[in-house]
Amino acid sequence: MMKKNIDIYRFSGTGNTLLVAEKLAEVFRRNGKTVRFFRIEKSDPAGIDTDHTLGLAFPVAAQSTYPLVWDFIEKLPPGVGTGVFMVDTLHSFSGGIVGPLRKIMAGKGYRPLGAREIPMPNNFLPGKINPAKNRAKVESGLENAVLFAEALLAGRARWGRVPLFSDLMNLLSRSRPVVNYLRRRGTKFTVEERSCTRCGTCVKLCPAANIAMEAGEYPVFSERCQQCMRCISLCPTGAIVVPGKKYKVYRAVTAAEILNHS
Repeated sequence: MMKKNIDIYRFSGTGNTLLVAEKLAEVFRRNGKTVRFFRIEKSDPAGIDTDHTLGLAFPVAAQSTYPLVWDFIEKLPPGVGTGVFMVDTLHSFSGGIVGPLRKIMAGKGYRPLGAREIPMPNNFLPGKINPAKNRAKVESGLENAVLFAEALLAGRARWGRVPLFSDLMNLLSRSRPVVNYLRRRGTKFTVEERSCTRCGTCVKLCPAANIAMEAGEYPVFSERCQQCMRCISLCPTGAIVVPGKKYKVYRAVTAAEILNHS
């Protein structure tokens, strides 16, 4: 069963996961639970409280999730029968996260309580955006979050595993060629100087310390990008672009909400 205290460690790129995590917390609190949020990219995994129920929330990337999320998970301390649940947000398909994560957490001594994958609007530089369809998808996603939270509270949630398929997908998605591909794509991000106000928001947003700028200068991108889409989607002036690529910007929240949400 869920403990009185629930700690949700979440990573959100352009806000889909943040919305879902907040909805989970809303249901938990309504049922008498105490919920705390922590940003994965700002947290020390060794510091988690194993006396609390642990929640993991993050987006799917390359049919798995981001290296920074895996790094956090792999450095978690041994559990002592600590209950854990996971929720991810995705556009269409994962395959390489649910089963492998259950195996890892159980192997560390945690007690898997349930997992849910929740479809949300595409944020990976979509060619076009239908606002009405996106709103409907967000509403559906939040409804699914409510159902998942209620199932967790009632002890009805499930965390399945398809060993051969999911393990293979996880191996492929976390392979060096895939990670290097994502990093190379990130080096294509550039700044339109005529639009950039040099506010530094992109530097604060980047969870991989991939963006740097000197006082009075424009942002410079390195090779540690993990393609979370924060900088390009949440830049206040739309100054970050991919030259020659036509796309629409999707964001579920503002940059301030990402940065200020603990």
